[in-house]
Amino acid sequence: MPPGVDSVALNALFLAPGESGGPETYLRGLVPALAHEYPELRLVLFTTASGRRSLAEEGWESIAELHALPAEEHRRVRRQTCEQVVLPLLARRAGAQLLHSLASIGPVLTPGLPSVVTLHDVTFIRIATFGRVTTWGMTQVVSRAARDADALIVGSTAARDEICATLRLMPDSFTVVPHGVGPVPRARPADEALVRRRLGLERGRAVACVAAVRPHKNQELLVRAARLLPDDVVVVLAGHQEPYAERLRELAGELAVEDRLRFAGYLSDPEIERLWQLASCAAFPTRAEGFGLPVLEAMARGVPVACSDIAVLRELGGEVPRYFDPGAPDEAAAAVRDSLDDRDRGRRGIERAGQFSWSEAARGTMEAYERALRRARDGRRTA
Repeated sequence: MPPGVDSVALNALFLAPGESGGPETYLRGLVPALAHEYPELRLVLFTTASGRRSLAEEGWESIAELHALPAEEHRRVRRQTCEQVVLPLLARRAGAQLLHSLASIGPVLTPGLPSVVTLHDVTFIRIATFGRVTTWGMTQVVSRAARDADALIVGSTAARDEICATLRLMPDSFTVVPHGVGPVPRARPADEALVRRRLGLERGRAVACVAAVRPHKNQELLVRAARLLPDDVVVVLAGHQEPYAERLRELAGELAVEDRLRFAGYLSDPEIERLWQLASCAAFPTRAEGFGLPVLEAMARGVPVACSDIAVLRELGGEVPRYFDPGAPDEAAAAVRDSLDDRDRGRRGIERAGQFSWSEAARGTMEAYERALRRARDGRRTA
């Protein structure tokens, strides 16, 4: 282990198991990799009660000290109080050398405790995924925490550039650390017959869209594209469903494509693994991402990908996916049609995904930790 870094507090107060999207995948990939790459590194993880329970059930007490705070995601005021006031105190009391906030938001003030923040994206500002007051408040906290941090981490150059333009930060404040792809498969696939029955896939081909059902994920495009796909193809929307899902169901009814869609909701890891095996193609119509882990996970399993033509996904996928305008249903349908059962693209996707690992992400994260300690000693901040 590099000299100087021996104890890190991790801020995972965002964690609502199964509902936290990309940041949850990031947490579950990065922390075990840190423990594996640096076995002498002490990791002290602060999370919600439900988060601690979930991680403990998965054996995380062997890699990190788990602490629960009364900060469930749906209790925003209590969470903010814990994050801004209680967390820095507890992290210092635990003897941590620095605090790493894993999901863009962190304490604004961490006196005597160097701070590292992973900024995933600024989608909530660009596409107004929350109400006006919430967006304003989050912008202030994210911007201030970023400016007061001793080091910043981001998953892609595209996300870094967008964050810098939006929050007026300097690019050299960031360490770009691409995310990794986990074990393939992540879990033993669930029984095929049961998954087919649950998802209504007794016959025909499946297009998998694995993402929380939220406006900026843009599943509406796939609803509009469904009628343009071959008759034997159904689109499976797999992910935590928010109120936006009801709008999509209504739209599907208006377009008379209900039979071409499956609103699967949250699927367990074994069910997701079986879905990947059943999928003839993966489709991701997102309008904004900080990295795009589902694209990487699909490629790692040899599933051909059709996705939005946005900078971050170009950076991630290279020439492997087929790209489409996220505002054009006809382009999306054409990209999906051409990708169905494309074994060559599937093979190339496996090769591309092999360039990304959580072990490498852990090493890049350690570089950011070392940078934070140096800056703290020198009295410099990221602003």
